[in-house]
Amino acid sequence: MSLGRPVPTGLAVALFAGALVPAALAVASLAFGWLALAVDVAVLLLCAVDFARAPRAHDVEAHREVEPILSSGVDNPVRWVLSARTGRPVRGELRDEPPLDVESHGHRQPFALEAGAASARLTYRVRPPARGDARFGDVHLRLLGPLGLCSRQVRLPAARDVKVYPDLSALSREALTLARASEAVSARTLRRKAMEGREFESLREYRPGDDYRHIDWKASARHAHTLVRTWQPERHQPVLLLLDCGRHMAGRVQGRRKLDHAVDAALRLARVSLDAGDVVGVMAFASDVRAFLPPRKGAEHLRLITESLYRAEAGLEESDYGRAFDFAFARQTRRALVVLFTDLVDPDASATLLTRTLALRPRHLPVVASLLDEDLEAAATDVPGDAPAAYARQAAARMEAEYRLTATTLRDAGALVVRAPARAFGAAALNVYLDVKARGRL
Repeated sequence: MSLGRPVPTGLAVALFAGALVPAALAVASLAFGWLALAVDVAVLLLCAVDFARAPRAHDVEAHREVEPILSSGVDNPVRWVLSARTGRPVRGELRDEPPLDVESHGHRQPFALEAGAASARLTYRVRPPARGDARFGDVHLRLLGPLGLCSRQVRLPAARDVKVYPDLSALSREALTLARASEAVSARTLRRKAMEGREFESLREYRPGDDYRHIDWKASARHAHTLVRTWQPERHQPVLLLLDCGRHMAGRVQGRRKLDHAVDAALRLARVSLDAGDVVGVMAFASDVRAFLPPRKGAEHLRLITESLYRAEAGLEESDYGRAFDFAFARQTRRALVVLFTDLVDPDASATLLTRTLALRPRHLPVVASLLDEDLEAAATDVPGDAPAAYARQAAARMEAEYRLTATTLRDAGALVVRAPARAFGAAALNVYLDVKARGRL
């Protein structure tokens, strides 16, 4: 391990600057020049002594505490535990190397370890902008000398790889309920009704207004009062999530890639489906299949789904819907809710998608979910101020018209279409799933 390099402190710089006063007066008398030289030499010697007596790298132990899996889009804590291996006080400054392209706050902080103190803890926060792999670098310490004139800068090995997942804390039941209420203001809020679904749940006493067809006459005779059956959505039904990773999902909406919004929505939908007792499968594809997990159930399966999607990237290639559908449904024999996260703006790609999606009916129930680009929607209706703006409006209006035509064709054939802005995308996909379950459409 190297001895480090000397770094003069602000006090040393101030003393050197003070020597400029007699140096400026040297034009009047040579004695002032000698005085300035003596001050500079004295400060330089004191800095050398201070550097020699400054703590060394082996006098300090530094340990980074960070979760192996970080959440994108939110603050994640990073903690440093510092302890002295010497009986002397240790003062200085720590500078961490957070991953590139990650917003960080407080990764450079001063610290002080008193003689006999157990340790010191420093905390700062990082906010990864997207999913994927990230790497923390080494840590740099500036260990201050006892005179406060010079520091010893050392580098301690502390490189570590971490994974960045979507924000899983937002996948709890409470967060999802709030998300549907706040993000999808215009969407119809689904409330549990006594007779939703088609699977028997329990018996209860008859109330005025109940459907006579749901009266259980045998149970009523046994208990000597009228009882009705209540129903719940069926469980163990297949839900297949398909994520388009082609070039159309590489565009950005509200500062994030379309695919990032789609992954977040898919994980929300997977969490709710698994909590409801359904089995969930996932596929990521572009020109070929990039990841596939057959439908399974349980909390462990959600972890596997997250693991398979956190590295998903949108490539600059055309998506092969035919290959993806053939691969997925060669293994899926039961009727399933098929949710395809893609983009319907490109008419050429939409034509192929339309053909393959409509072929799923009536065996499966397809749902096509796409993001609403609010900038594109505004461009299609804005009043142009010049010729380029008029051309932009014409192009945007044509794209919107082609989307409406594709969406209408899908709906007329029995498919479901979801289109929502980024802030309400996950909530809109969830509402469709809950509506399908409540109505027993699977």
